[in-house]
Amino acid sequence: MRKLWTIGLALLAGSAQAALTDVTLGNGMRVIVHEDHRAPVMVSQVWYRAGSMDEFNGTSGVAHVLEHMMFKGTETVPPGEFSKRIAAAGGRENAFTSRDYTAYFQQMQKDRLALSMQLEADRMAKLVISDELFAKEVQVVMEERRLRTDDQPQSVVYERLMATALQVHPYRRPIIGWMADLQSMTAQDARDWYARWYAPNNATLVVAGDVKADDVVALAKRHFGALPARTLPDRKPQSEPAQLGEKRIVVKAPAQLPYLLMVWHAPTLKDWAQDSTPYALQILAGVLSGNDSARLQKSLVKTQQIAVDASAGYDAVARGPGMFMIDATPAPGKSVAALEKAIRGELERLRREGISEAELARVKAQVIAADVYQRDSLFYQAMQLGEYVTAGLPPEALAGRVDKLRAVTAAEVQAAARQWLQDDRLSVAELDPQSLDAQPARAKVPGVRHAN
Repeated sequence: MRKLWTIGLALLAGSAQAALTDVTLGNGMRVIVHEDHRAPVMVSQVWYRAGSMDEFNGTSGVAHVLEHMMFKGTETVPPGEFSKRIAAAGGRENAFTSRDYTAYFQQMQKDRLALSMQLEADRMAKLVISDELFAKEVQVVMEERRLRTDDQPQSVVYERLMATALQVHPYRRPIIGWMADLQSMTAQDARDWYARWYAPNNATLVVAGDVKADDVVALAKRHFGALPARTLPDRKPQSEPAQLGEKRIVVKAPAQLPYLLMVWHAPTLKDWAQDSTPYALQILAGVLSGNDSARLQKSLVKTQQIAVDASAGYDAVARGPGMFMIDATPAPGKSVAALEKAIRGELERLRREGISEAELARVKAQVIAADVYQRDSLFYQAMQLGEYVTAGLPPEALAGRVDKLRAVTAAEVQAAARQWLQDDRLSVAELDPQSLDAQPARAKVPGVRHAN
C-alpha cells in the first residue's frame, strides 16, 4: 500500500513544498519518507508503538530499560559496536522512550542510510539480553532516576501529581519506572517486552532528508522486508473515568523555593479534520505563556511580581488522555496560596472577557512560527511525523496543523477555557520545600552523566 502527496509548507525555509511518501511493507512495517534536498544529510528513525503506557503493574520502566539494552549487542553485532559503527561513519545516534512509544534514530550523510537500516533491522530481530549486562544496565537506569527525578523536586511534584490526577490510565506511572519496580526487574522482564512489541508490524520507519523515496523504500524492503510479522497482544481500552472533584496534594522535598503545579483533564486530537478544541487549547496555552507579552508572564511576573516564573503547556497529540498544565514558582516572600489565587484571577478574566482579535492574531503568529521553525529541522520533521502516526493520526494531520490553528476563533479559545479549565477537572500539587541538608554522596555509576 503506497500513498504519495505533497505537503505545503510555505513558511518552511528553503522548501516551499515537500514530497512525502507513505508505504506499508508486506510484513506490516510502515515506511514514511519526507524528501528535503537542502543539504546532503538524512535522519532515520524507527518508532515502536510501545511505551510506558503498555507496561504492566510491577514492571514500570521496562520500556526504557529495554531501550538501553538495544545498544548492548545482538547475535551478530557485539555490545557497544552499534554506536561505534555509526560514529565511524560520521553519524550520531540515540534513542528516547515516552508514554506512547520508543524511538531510535541516526543522523548521517545520506549515503550511509543502508548502514543505519542494516543495524536497526539486526537489533529488531536478533537482540541478545544477557543477565550480566542487564544487571549492570538496570543500575544505570536506577541512577538516572535518582538524578533526574528523586533529586529534582519539581520532577517529584510532577510524578506524584500524575499519580494523583489519573486514577486508572497507565499514564499515571512514570516513564522511567518506580524505583521498587526497577529494583525487582529481571532480564526476563526485558526479554518478554522485546518479544511482545519489537516486531516490524509494530514499527514505523521515518526517513527525512536528501533522499529519494524509491531508494529508501527499496532499502527498507531489503533490510526489513524479510523480518516476519508477529501476532501482537490485544490492547485493552484504558479509559480514564471522569474526575468527580478537585484533587490536592502537598509534596515535601528538599528544595530552595516552593512550587505550584496545576493540571486539568483535557481532550487530545482524535479526528484531526473535525476536532476544533485541541487547536483552541494550543492557542489558549500561547495566550497564557510563551513570551514576555503572554498573560501569565506579564501579569504575575512583571506587574504583580508575585511569581519568578509562570508557564502553561498542552500537548494535543497522544495515545492516551490529555492534560492542560500551568506551573509557577512564587517570588521570595510570596505564598503558593497567593500565587494560585492570582493564577485563578487571570483564568477567570479570560473566561469572562475572552481575548481580543489583536491578541489572537499575535498569539497565532507566535504559535505557528514556533511550529514552522521546528519543522525547519530535519530531525523534528521526522520526529513530528513519528509522533503523529504513532498516536494513530495520519501525516495529513500534521500537514493541516497550521491551517487548523489559523482557523481558531477568539470565541473558541474562550469556550475552551470555560469548558475545560474547571475545578472539577483540576488537580493541584504544592511543593513544600524542606531543608537542603547535605546528603551522603553516592558512588557514581558508569554510563550515567552526573551533575556537578
